[in-house]
Amino acid sequence: MDALVIGAGPAGLMAAQVLAASGRKVVICDAKPSPARKFLMAGKSGLNLINAAPLEQQIGHYGAAAGWLDPVLRAFGPDQIRDWANDLGADLFTGSSGRVFPRVMKASPLLRAWLARLDNAGVRLRRGWRWQGGAFDFATPDGPRHLAPRTCVLALGGASWARLGSDGRWVAELAARGVPLEPFQPANMGFIVHWSGHMRAHFGAPVKGVLLRAAAHSVRAEFVISARGVEGGGIYALSRPLRDGAALVLDLFPDRTVTDIAGRLAAQPAKLSTANRLRKALGLSGARLALVHELARPLPADATDLAKRLKALPVPLQGPRPLDEAISTAGGIKRSALTDGLEIRNWPNVYAAGEMLDWEAPTGGYLLTACLATGHWAGRHAAQHS
Repeated sequence: MDALVIGAGPAGLMAAQVLAASGRKVVICDAKPSPARKFLMAGKSGLNLINAAPLEQQIGHYGAAAGWLDPVLRAFGPDQIRDWANDLGADLFTGSSGRVFPRVMKASPLLRAWLARLDNAGVRLRRGWRWQGGAFDFATPDGPRHLAPRTCVLALGGASWARLGSDGRWVAELAARGVPLEPFQPANMGFIVHWSGHMRAHFGAPVKGVLLRAAAHSVRAEFVISARGVEGGGIYALSRPLRDGAALVLDLFPDRTVTDIAGRLAAQPAKLSTANRLRKALGLSGARLALVHELARPLPADATDLAKRLKALPVPLQGPRPLDEAISTAGGIKRSALTDGLEIRNWPNVYAAGEMLDWEAPTGGYLLTACLATGHWAGRHAAQHS
């Protein structure tokens, strides 16, 4: 056979599109009975496809991988992805945060149009074909099968949300081949906090209007109190330093100084309880007030000391949520194992793309952008092999 893609997520489908456009006859094999399950799951919350920020600003979000991802993202980055989605009939809009979504706020219409386009280009999708390793051996609904492609792109995902297909089982096969790998770690995940019973009434509540800090990093965003700890956009944005052991500190009043807060507290009648002073002077209520009682006790009686506590409220994290619960993963095939075209150095004519590669990024459009971009890049270079 001509060209094989293993994995029918965004990276694999994009690689197949590029291979087919170059004239290759392409077969995609996927272990699940339906393709792009994680893509569809992400789309349930609106499918944040790309970010509208200038590309130069976006590249920095990829951390240590920014250098080698730079040419990949410039070749097929947010602008090209926007054009691609529009060509498939997706009407996009940019939210106030700079995140770009399909106007229908779903992934399924875009995926249906994409699969139809691939089918019309002659791409064949084989469902329920699980790669067994070896060379290209598969367990299929009709029994074992062996393929012999001239070139192949691996796009098997990371190691989170295993039920949707990204189970990381491919690691053993590549490790046996001597491919250098970085162990997987959770990324864009929640963190465990052992709350007291006092917090039960606030499980599921968003906490807004705060600044979150982790070492030298900070972000102004909301997060959610859950029964198991903290999660949501503000937490995900800091997940890398928090995973590495940085402490999480909340500034409940990022627009006010310690002096201002202390003055408001001191102006309250002395007969008021501290809790009532917080309500009347600062408007604290609900989940934010609950966090103060949970994390700041014993509450300082001195107004300045209390103000300082409200500006630097420590959250006692007990570690990240498990790998399989993470939105994405860090780790995978090391950059040193790949050529500039994402070909695996010790496995000629085999390329890798998407979350198999060792990179990570926050939510906000950066994850899908890099998956699509690396799929495009790997497909383009795989197509050049005769």
